[in-house]
Amino acid sequence: MDPHLLRTYVTVARLASFSEAARQLGYTQSAVSQHIAALEQDLGAPLLTRRPVVPTTAGERLLEHAGPLLLRLDAARADVVRMAAAPEHGLTLAATPTALGPRTIAALPAAGVTLRTLARDDIPAAVATGTADLGLVDGLAAPSDPLRLPDVAPLTTRG
Repeated sequence: MDPHLLRTYVTVARLASFSEAARQLGYTQSAVSQHIAALEQDLGAPLLTRRPVVPTTAGERLLEHAGPLLLRLDAARADVVRMAAAPEHGLTLAATPTALGPRTIAALPAAGVTLRTLARDDIPAAVATGTADLGLVDGLAAPSDPLRLPDVAPLTTRG
């Protein structure tokens, strides 16, 4: 069953009009009629009475299935389009040579993480230019922190 024909059928049944369905779908009225005829031929049953435009018993049954089918098709299409638009690689992590231990480094490929070992001063630029998705620097805090948190309470340590 052709999903385009099914979508045309659902639109005609919902609007109870071939001409309104044609306008909404951007087809000619003749094309809409041909879609319905092709779907009826494929299923071997009339789906609509023409005057007035009302679903037959078989047409009502098809409508019960059509909504979930079209929803799943739309979801599948959106999922594939979203996946195709996503970068092929996982996450690119820029880190200094001593920022990660050997066990962490060994686990990164299985997690879809590509490691770029860079000098401490090169990591912010790698993140800013997009050559790395995340930067990890060991040692002292960065000299300028664009994500400074407000001092909402003093921090203390207990001995």
